[in-house]
Amino acid sequence: MKKVLVVDDSQSLRQQVAEALVDAGFSVIEAQDGVQGLARLAENEDASLILLDVNMPAMGGMEMLDRLAQPSGKVQIPVLMLTTEAERSMIARAKAAGAKGWLIKPIKSELLVSAVSKVCR
Repeated sequence: MKKVLVVDDSQSLRQQVAEALVDAGFSVIEAQDGVQGLARLAENEDASLILLDVNMPAMGGMEMLDRLAQPSGKVQIPVLMLTTEAERSMIARAKAAGAKGWLIKPIKSELLVSAVSKVCR
């Protein structure tokens, strides 16, 4: 079973995403910000994918993405950004930092599951 780490400060969004992914056969770990996300990832090194929000307290998604790329300069685990942000410069920065894709909230469960399945293949 593929394990997905969902990092978002919205508990309701994490719950909605987790429900859709669990129904599709994934295992889900949740974190409320980048700090907790890095800690959860350290405890779950077998995670197959990270769904990462951009705007969060303590540590945002872009900072977490930058931290994931250290020290090699490349993110070792696939990351999909899941955010309300749609700014082209931010999308380009995330892709340059190693994100595999950019999903805009709100997202339909079917599209989310499809994107996660494709990246986890």
